[in-house]
Amino acid sequence: MLAAALVAATHDRTIDIRKPFKPKAKKSKARDVAVKPVKDPTIYSGRTYDQKYVGKFMLERKLPVNPTTAFLTPGYRAKGITLTRDTVMEGNPPELYERIVTLLNDAHEGLVLAEDMLAEIMRLLIMLRAEREQRLASLIATLKPSKESLMLSAEGIVKLIKQHSDSPRSSRLPVLIVAAAYRAAQEYLGEQALPLKGHNTADSQTKALGDVEIILKAGNGIVTVYEMKAKRVLIEDINIALEKLAGKRKIDNYIFITTDRIDEDVAEYAATMHQKIGVEFVILDCIGFLRHFLYLFYRLRINFLESYQELVLTEPDSAVNHSLKEAFLSLRLAAEAGAIQPFEEQR
Repeated sequence: MLAAALVAATHDRTIDIRKPFKPKAKKSKARDVAVKPVKDPTIYSGRTYDQKYVGKFMLERKLPVNPTTAFLTPGYRAKGITLTRDTVMEGNPPELYERIVTLLNDAHEGLVLAEDMLAEIMRLLIMLRAEREQRLASLIATLKPSKESLMLSAEGIVKLIKQHSDSPRSSRLPVLIVAAAYRAAQEYLGEQALPLKGHNTADSQTKALGDVEIILKAGNGIVTVYEMKAKRVLIEDINIALEKLAGKRKIDNYIFITTDRIDEDVAEYAATMHQKIGVEFVILDCIGFLRHFLYLFYRLRINFLESYQELVLTEPDSAVNHSLKEAFLSLRLAAEAGAIQPFEEQR
């Protein structure tokens, strides 16, 4: 938000950097018609600068910023006001909003040049990006080459992935678990997962049937669809899936993967779909799915782990944040150290 305001100020010297909100038309009380606000040439749209220039610039350079415009946060949403020094913003943490208001006023009063403040923002973001990349590289270097990986049992990997999945903001991980399983075993399955769609893009936009789509390597068309839920699967979810399948080429399986409990009545309802439409619906527990896969393809368990790590690290930070990436590498280091210790004690 601050960078967008500063870019606007350097682009157009006539604007007031404290007025980043375009006023909305208001309805007349006397008549139910829209009344255009009085035009103020010093007002600008910070959101436009953010979405059109600043956000795109930062994301292309992989700077550590939130991919969603700040102007959609509750603190700034639809705030048609001038951000003077005594303005109190509603947002958490409140100190963040207080400081941004202060900085905007510093730039407005000429205490610091907008160009200098913008340059400092970029310098700090570049430094933070470098620090994060260095920490990840250091952790990865510790893991490779790793004889300890070979000591990890299937159950040890299940425990590792469960610990990672229990971390905050981990809703994307079940998708990566399933995708990694197919990537590790695709040579033996004769099937492969299609490239993953964006985590925050609706299926209606991507035309995807689910979160992970499986095709036969020797044929065309999707045969299996996985849909991940970080909550209980409801009958309504199954009905929505049926609507997505309507008019589409027939698939074999539609599989829900959940991190919550599975209700018996919903599971029974899913089981009736095969007789009704010829597509097998089932609801599986995420960790249960992983455990069965690792025992079924026991000799591929390290292949799975490597595939999962690669997917985690290459996901954009908006899907798997940097802390979650570091957490996985740290958990893996700890798991491998624990796996090798009994063998060293025996020697």
